[in-house]
Amino acid sequence: MSTSFLRPPSLLRLLGAWRAEDSPEPAYRQLAQALRMLVLDGRIGLNVRLPGERELAAALGLSRTTIAAAFDRLRDEGYLESRQGSGSVTRLPASRIEPALPDIDTATGGNLLNWTHAALPAAPGVARAYQAAVETLPAFLTELGYDALGLPPLRRAIAAHFERRGCPTTPDQIMVTNGAQQGFTLLLHWLAGPGDRVVIDHPTYHNAIQALQRSHVVPVPVGLPTQGWDIDAMEAAFRQTAPRFAYVIADFHNPTGRSMDPGTRRALVAAAARTHTPLVIDETMVAMGLDFVPPPPVAIHDPAGRQVITLGSASKLYWGGLRVGWIRADPQTIAALGRLRTTMDMASPVLDQLTVAHLIENEEGLGARIEMLRGRRDYLLALLERHLPHWRVESPAGGLSLWAEMPRAEATALAALAESHGVRIAPGPKFGVAGAFERFLRLPFTLPEDQLATGVERLAEADARLHARLPRGRDWLAAALDADRMI
Repeated sequence: MSTSFLRPPSLLRLLGAWRAEDSPEPAYRQLAQALRMLVLDGRIGLNVRLPGERELAAALGLSRTTIAAAFDRLRDEGYLESRQGSGSVTRLPASRIEPALPDIDTATGGNLLNWTHAALPAAPGVARAYQAAVETLPAFLTELGYDALGLPPLRRAIAAHFERRGCPTTPDQIMVTNGAQQGFTLLLHWLAGPGDRVVIDHPTYHNAIQALQRSHVVPVPVGLPTQGWDIDAMEAAFRQTAPRFAYVIADFHNPTGRSMDPGTRRALVAAAARTHTPLVIDETMVAMGLDFVPPPPVAIHDPAGRQVITLGSASKLYWGGLRVGWIRADPQTIAALGRLRTTMDMASPVLDQLTVAHLIENEEGLGARIEMLRGRRDYLLALLERHLPHWRVESPAGGLSLWAEMPRAEATALAALAESHGVRIAPGPKFGVAGAFERFLRLPFTLPEDQLATGVERLAEADARLHARLPRGRDWLAAALDADRMI
């Protein structure tokens, strides 16, 4: 049974310039290839019903015979399943096997470079903030130290931070959590249960996907187009799947680095209001703008405060060891979450909360940190252009990583081989559902420049080694499928 229907305008946006007029390949083969890549990349999710042949033919300006031939090819390959009265629904081939890779002795002497963490060491002001917090701590030692909603000074500081960004906020709209991940888990427990659906942009933060799946909540992916977000497709998913909420990273999206423009933010909130779908907006990366300051929060388009719930965190901005995050919502929601929290843990550490309050109020060291990240991003882009020029990598406007697109669907195979060359990388499928994004890798630019250079050199060696063992001109998935058909 399909969980979503893709309308022709959304499909056309995803397809983009799919047809090469000078190609000897007939139109139906080119269309089948374009649709196949959209499914493999996760831009079209699984169990999504495509437009009918007649409807799609009219939208693309092609004959119905061409559309039927493309769909027939995709059905033969296992990417579509058609049932009478149900249309054509996206699938993956039943046997997606990876190529057998023989053991290779590592040339790095066991010196493994872990390139999977999009995070930084502590910012320069963190030590001073801890010292200031210790000096402030005695005033709080006469209290019990249990406050499920968080210390009042930190809640005031976070509310003032929203105010400075143009979003009026009071302290009773803020709850302090042990990092944004705990905040997301609390919201997940409060809003959804086993078997419920949650709409996500696709790709998205891998720990959010895991949290949904471990709670037996069904993620409904809405693919990101080449640029921006497809709000029409998002609203269609809201209407067709009746999700308990939607999880969206609007600010320097993880892993793509894109930022949602003000008009799209307004349209997203309007679509959510029309369908009564709560929005959980992850602002973990909001301070990681490298090319521009992000627009005001999504929550400004919800003045009543009943549609948008915002997650934030000090971990990416200041230090991962500061397990302090926050939720912004209407006061009634905050009170309900506080009651729920007491069944999971009692409160966040007082010293860490005082430290983060000091950091937010003083905004220490952020300018130099952003300048350093901008330099590392540009350095990594130059390295990839030199060593892996056949990859497509756009410069992200912010965030902590690049979203690199390879010519073939081989991310998992490359990740396995790269480890034997001394570098561990995160393949695209970790950021999608059902094996999507096999042509993508997430490459953080948080490492020092010498380690970035080492990582790219080792990755290029693994890439060359992989291609030396695979048939040229064909991706490993197609080869595996052909092998399955042999008798």
